[in-house]
Amino acid sequence: MDSLIKLFFSLSLFLSTSLLFGEINGVDGSNQNHHLYGFRPTKLFVFGDSYADTGNIKKSLASSWKFPYGITFPGKPAGRFSDGRVATDFLAKFVGIKSPIPYFWKDYAGKKRLQYGMNFAYGGTGVFNTHNPLPNMTTQIDIFHNLLTAGDIYSPSDLISSVALVSVAGNDYSNFISQNRSASEFPAFIKQVVDQTVVNLRRLHALGIKKIAVPSLQPLGCLPRITFASSFQSCNESQNLLVNLHNNLLQQAVAKLNNETKQSTFIILDLYSAFLTVFKNKGASPGSTRFESPLKPCCVGVSSEYSCGSVDEKGVKKYMICDDPKSAFFWDGLHPTEEGWRAVYSVLRQSLAASLIKA
Repeated sequence: MDSLIKLFFSLSLFLSTSLLFGEINGVDGSNQNHHLYGFRPTKLFVFGDSYADTGNIKKSLASSWKFPYGITFPGKPAGRFSDGRVATDFLAKFVGIKSPIPYFWKDYAGKKRLQYGMNFAYGGTGVFNTHNPLPNMTTQIDIFHNLLTAGDIYSPSDLISSVALVSVAGNDYSNFISQNRSASEFPAFIKQVVDQTVVNLRRLHALGIKKIAVPSLQPLGCLPRITFASSFQSCNESQNLLVNLHNNLLQQAVAKLNNETKQSTFIILDLYSAFLTVFKNKGASPGSTRFESPLKPCCVGVSSEYSCGSVDEKGVKKYMICDDPKSAFFWDGLHPTEEGWRAVYSVLRQSLAASLIKA
């Protein structure tokens, strides 16, 4: 991810002349006269990455199982890439259900706990292969499909009142950069990522899920790993130009999907605008929290070779934590704090109420 600065700068001139799309300003990307009136979700199925993972990734593979992750909730590391709750938890709360159990823990959950759906997201994954042996989104949907086919936990009839969260937070792009591929290939690769996301959305709809929420890509140029170069004072706008390309292609694709289904089945959660709204918030709504330094993370390594949760061979901590995680929007170099996610979903609340839940 650190090499994004150089790559995105080299592409900024290309994008400034070829980005001819408008900003994302709709929630469902389609004519909003079409809605599922009377729809009230009772199950949430989740697919994606670390912005949505609530405990699937193995302890040996991720920092999310190391202290100080989880210190706000549940009070210890539990697999969430934050000090507490993440996007999945806040979406579940919004629709009025408990956060769905991670797939990895399904055999330890009672039947009552499984009634709220299931989380198949794994931190570090993308729509394509990123980190083996982690399951990409296609494999995650395969697992879900197999559960439906087996019928032991869920059947197609259970999906009548279901909603899905499909999180794509940028791991495909980090993986692209790590392969040292030509910068000129990047715009075409963005289209490939969006096209594969559309394949995934179509597949979930075909399986019977009634509402599917897909977040826009957050402003990658504002992540602390990038804003470190400006002492956490400013975002890298060259990177955000590429993010806008992804998001505008996604909006076009979602509008097309909704025109095909004749209903607002597919919903864009506009994380890009929500993040920026929270960053600019001076204490008034929207956004429940004012963050004094929103681009500065709470948990950081003591030097560039260390990250949040790192310890040396003697077990000595090689990271620092801010005094109050609630005062920070970002927890580490990539992920929001629980309070950060709370503020984002405060911004999204109105659009969610208009598109996701119908009385």
